[in-house]
Parts: sequence; structure tokens; C-alpha cells
Amino acid sequence: MYSIFADFYDELMYDVDYKKRTAYLMRLFKKYGKAPTLLLDVACGTGGFSNEFAKLGVEVIGTDISEEMLGIARENSADMGQEVLYLCQAAEELDLYGTVDGAVCCLDSLNHITDYKTLCKAFQKVSLFLEKDCLFIFDVNTEYKHREILGDNVFVMDREQVYCVWANEYNPKKNTVNIMLDFFVKEGDNYSRLSEEFYERAYTIDELTAALEKAGLEIVGIFDDMTEKPLKDDSQRAIYVTKKV
Repeated sequence: MYSIFADFYDELMYDVDYKKRTAYLMRLFKKYGKAPTLLLDVACGTGGFSNEFAKLGVEVIGTDISEEMLGIARENSADMGQEVLYLCQAAEELDLYGTVDGAVCCLDSLNHITDYKTLCKAFQKVSLFLEKDCLFIFDVNTEYKHREILGDNVFVMDREQVYCVWANEYNPKKNTVNIMLDFFVKEGDNYSRLSEEFYERAYTIDELTAALEKAGLEIVGIFDDMTEKPLKDDSQRAIYVTKKV
């Protein structure tokens, strides 16, 4: 899962300002709880956030379901001179050596869990390893984004190392988007084609609230992306600040 995507992830996510987003998350930690000293980065991907938190002096455990993603994350950390502990674990199967005093899950990673019971289990696992009164901050793509932005649309990304065609199929009954990625990589005078497919599901606030409450996580605030303002009708990403009770 995400094995082919891993090779091109950083190239295609070039516009994500990890430093700015990490600073935003740290402001939320400090305002609504405390700055973490040992942080769990769930679905850490290639380590963009893990490394930025590590640069701030935070000890970080990064977990991801994809060994290919983690392989690149380890290379990125080595290149940046950062020490991050990476574990190949699905969110719903977390098994840490002890507790953490902060957790994050970024860039709509939780939307990739399309089974509601599995999402509930993922929240329960995070809660299990999170110390009392500490924060778990995550973001999700909204129903609006799935319906109006992703929808049945096709996107083309032409980067130096890869040409990517991103095609979506939206299912309004299940609130899911089937994402099909075709990567075209130049090899001499020819191109090789690689493909990967996965799903995202948009959850309602009520669904997320129920799952969080079941896991012993209290919602402190729900904000529009990169702000502390309420969600709007056209918000594409929602930030959830939750606390272990």
C-alpha cells in the first residue's frame, strides 16, 4: 500500500510548507495543552512533520503502514541530521514501547481509513498511548472538499522527475473518493508507466465526535485549516484539537 506513491510523494507534495504547518501545530499544543517532549506522528509518510518537530527539539516516533514511505523517511531524516524512531504500524494497530505526551496525524491521512470501525480503533490506540490531559491534533478533508474539489475530477501534475495523472471517482452514498494515480517516468527516450489506487472517505463531525468520545478523547476545538477560526461551508480541511481525558 502506497508503495509506488512513496517514490514520488515528496516530488508531488512540493508545495506543502512543513515548517509553517509544524509551527502552527506547536502553537495549538502550547495554547490548548503543552508543548510535547515525546511526540507520536501517526501516518508520518516520508517524515516531513517528524523531521520538523525533531528540529524543534522534540523526540519523535513516526509510524506508517508503508515500509516504502518509511524507507524514504529514514533517508530524509539522515540527510537532515535528525534522529526519529520510525515504526511500520497501521494506525489501528499501534503498539508503542510506552506513552507519549502529544500526537499528530496530518495531511488527511485519517481519510484513508475508509472503514468506520477501523477509524474508531485507530483513535482508541492513539488514546491508549497518550498521557492524560495531553493533546492529539489531526486534520481531515471535509465533505465539501470530497464533493466539490476532488469529486469526479482529473488533475495533472508535471514535475521534473515525474508526470502524474490523478483521476477521481466520487461516491456520494459512501462519501468516498476512489483515487487512481498514473505516474509516467522518463527512461531515455521512453516513458514507463506506474499506477496506484486507493480510497479516501470524508467523515461527518458527528461521526468523528462519536469515535473520539468512545476513545476517551475530548474535542477542544475544530478549526478551519491553519487558523483558529470556525469551519466555513467551503472549508477544505478541518483541524481537530483533542485532549485525552
